[in-house]
Amino acid sequence: MKDKKEVLYWRRLDNSAKIFPISAGKKYSTVFRLSAVLKEKIKPDILKIAVEKALEQYEFFKVRLKNGFFWNYLEYNPKKPIIEKEKEYPCKYIEPKENNNYLFKVTYFDTKINIDIFHSLTDGNSGVMFFREIIYNYIELAHKDEFKEELRIKRKFDLSAEDSYIKNYDKKAKGNNSARKAYKLVGKKIKLGAISAIHEIIDLKQLKQEAKNNNATITQYLTAVLIYSIYKANYLKYKGKKPIKVCIPVNLKKYFPSNTISNFFSYITLEAEMKKDNLNEFDKILEFVKKDFAKRLTLEEIQKTMSGNVKLGTNPFIKIIPLVLKKPIVRLSYIEIRKYTTTTFSNIGRIGIIGKYQKYIDNFLMLIAPEPVEKIKCSACSFENKIVFTFTSILDDCSIEEEFYEFLKQKNINVKIESNEVLDINKK
Repeated sequence: MKDKKEVLYWRRLDNSAKIFPISAGKKYSTVFRLSAVLKEKIKPDILKIAVEKALEQYEFFKVRLKNGFFWNYLEYNPKKPIIEKEKEYPCKYIEPKENNNYLFKVTYFDTKINIDIFHSLTDGNSGVMFFREIIYNYIELAHKDEFKEELRIKRKFDLSAEDSYIKNYDKKAKGNNSARKAYKLVGKKIKLGAISAIHEIIDLKQLKQEAKNNNATITQYLTAVLIYSIYKANYLKYKGKKPIKVCIPVNLKKYFPSNTISNFFSYITLEAEMKKDNLNEFDKILEFVKKDFAKRLTLEEIQKTMSGNVKLGTNPFIKIIPLVLKKPIVRLSYIEIRKYTTTTFSNIGRIGIIGKYQKYIDNFLMLIAPEPVEKIKCSACSFENKIVFTFTSILDDCSIEEEFYEFLKQKNINVKIESNEVLDINKK
């Protein structure tokens, strides 16, 4: 007999989420990872209970993906999530049949807890909320004597699964996408299926001061360092001609009222014309980045980009094509769209943790799946006085990562390197 919730609960995918199941596969996983490095070894039996308790609070995540006639949709998943020791590279495609049909996967290794999330389920900011609940639950269960009160209290959340894109987009707004293709990173790829993850753990106070000295935000400063590193380590070597284009995801909840747990993000794309604008020095690149951020991060420009994307998802012609025919069209379109970006850099900012839980946590990490076109993707998050800038890569070369590290060290910013040792980077 079916669970009552299984019969009653289903929901449409949000406007962004519609595309991901159609385009995703082993090459384009559209998966991101959040990790928490604790100060004690992980106990899997406790972690399993912690995840199940988090799902009681976040029932929106207790779902599986189903095929409709025109689009995929989500319905209640009566199974329990699988919790296992980490054995694969990060951000791999989540095979539903091997994961009890869940769109997220929780793993652990030594002192680290990971959650890989398929983007159809949610975005990075809502993913952090769910993951943070898992971490709270784990710490409470692992230290019951200290957290007796918290174990009896259920945290309350005012959340919905509404499609905030449809609610907030402007039908009259015109898109503002550039027609110029981007410079593609060049180099030999590592073995099929492998992903390099290099974490640069940066002193946040020192970085913040350096950014302030240059009248820049941390995201602007790190974006400029990234463009400069690509220019020095790859663009010059391979005599690049096309612009270095960096896609920066934007949390739309900062611009529009929404409490959705579904995807609600857009992006800006910085287009650095290295030769045309003579962007051959870091200071010039930083000035370009600051000006481009100011130009693109306005409500009007954000509205244009968001509304342009919504129009694609609501296009009457696309809507009436059966799902089985949509897939090859969307996959080809997705591959073509990726050619307009060199790399993506997502900074989800500070991960706030309640005070008495902080002493059990060393740091947090975020990772984004690289792709055949965007061979390197970058992400960052901060906790206490650390900001971790992560490179995930399928290039058999870490010269961009090394250039990034060396630049920050020259600015007297303390940086420590950690990696999954797919590539040999010997920085300390």
